[in-house]
Amino acid sequence: MRIDLHSHSTASDGTDTPAELVRNAAAAGLDVVALTDHDTTRGHAEAIAALPAGLTLVTGAELSCRVGGISMHMLAYLFDPEEPALLAERELVRDDRVPRARGMVAKLQQLGVPVTWEQVARIAGDGSVGRPHVATALVELGVVPSVSDAFTPDWLADGGRAYVEKHETDPFEAIRLVKAAGGVTVFAHPGASKRGRTVPESTIVEMAAAGLDGIEVDHMDHDPDTRARLRGLAAELGLLATGSSDYHGSRKTVALGEYTTDPEVYGEITRRATGAFPVPGTGGA
Repeated sequence: MRIDLHSHSTASDGTDTPAELVRNAAAAGLDVVALTDHDTTRGHAEAIAALPAGLTLVTGAELSCRVGGISMHMLAYLFDPEEPALLAERELVRDDRVPRARGMVAKLQQLGVPVTWEQVARIAGDGSVGRPHVATALVELGVVPSVSDAFTPDWLADGGRAYVEKHETDPFEAIRLVKAAGGVTVFAHPGASKRGRTVPESTIVEMAAAGLDGIEVDHMDHDPDTRARLRGLAAELGLLATGSSDYHGSRKTVALGEYTTDPEVYGEITRRATGAFPVPGTGGA
């Protein structure tokens, strides 16, 4: 089995619609794909309706969190999307995205960049607006050569010249909320140091004690040494070690299925989940 547990659609900051994403996942030879848009489950229904035969969809979301002044992301799998407390927290995070993005546009304008809110809103479309949309605007304007080049201290990295904070969930609260909604939690790309400061291992130890299920080990932003270190930490703490592409369509160079999760780990995730179940494809439109 080929299993990719981290991908994004136009419901957040990917460039594939949810229907395109599941079709592309099947074409890439995947057996299982997780749709984990930022702080939203809005793309799930479309993905399920289009799900090809032979492909299983894991519903999820990537939750925006912050601990000790450091931004981090928590992958949440197979939770009840209508559970009131978790739904309210996701809405609180999403509601802060537009004023945050407008704030980044204003800062960029002060730095002499001719970006406009209308440009960023056009790029975001119906998705939950975020930094990658602002970064794409910088690429369109020729300010930076790629989206990843916008995530530097000069521009949009944490603490960067055009960075604006947003509401982010405490990860310990995120773990509690996801668990209460029957879901499973995995700390996304914990060693992605080129994105900014990373959470110390001592905090991961504390999250494991609080019920964290796993950490994402095999990821494009982790070099071999980082993967080896994280794999050892997962084994030491009894955490699941996942692998995922973090696919964003054309917004990133990584391909669906470029990094994958061991079938035994996937099986354990599905065994722990009680809020929702993987959806097998029956040949959607």
